[in-house]
Amino acid sequence: MTLRLKQVNIVAPDVDASAAFYRLLGVEVGESGGGYESHHRSVEGQPLDMDIDSLAFARSYWADEGIPAGVLLTFGTETREEVDALYERAVAAGHTSLKPPFDAFWGSRYAIVLSPGGEAVGFMSPRDEVYRSTEPDPATFR
Repeated sequence: MTLRLKQVNIVAPDVDASAAFYRLLGVEVGESGGGYESHHRSVEGQPLDMDIDSLAFARSYWADEGIPAGVLLTFGTETREEVDALYERAVAAGHTSLKPPFDAFWGSRYAIVLSPGGEAVGFMSPRDEVYRSTEPDPATFR
């Protein structure tokens, strides 16, 4: 199994303000799109993916409540099965589950655990169109 740090998600109380801050520093942050993308921005041209997500959007893929603003480190796996295996290994070792493995709307298998240092750590498989589903409706965000 080859695991690599793939992505940093910033869960922000104000996505527009966060995007403006990173743009001020010279980071190329993508523009807002319609639908859920009004709660999400992607950073282009970096060696590591970075997304800025609103608290409301993060709740749609993470948990129903209790999500803090902060950073989510995501490690990429080579297969969907590796997401489940890493999650089970972490939970069996006593680490807290924040989100059991599930098929995310963008087509990846995804899970999140809590590290001993308090960081949220995700495991994400490559996208597979077979598992892609309908995007969440921003009207349901809380």
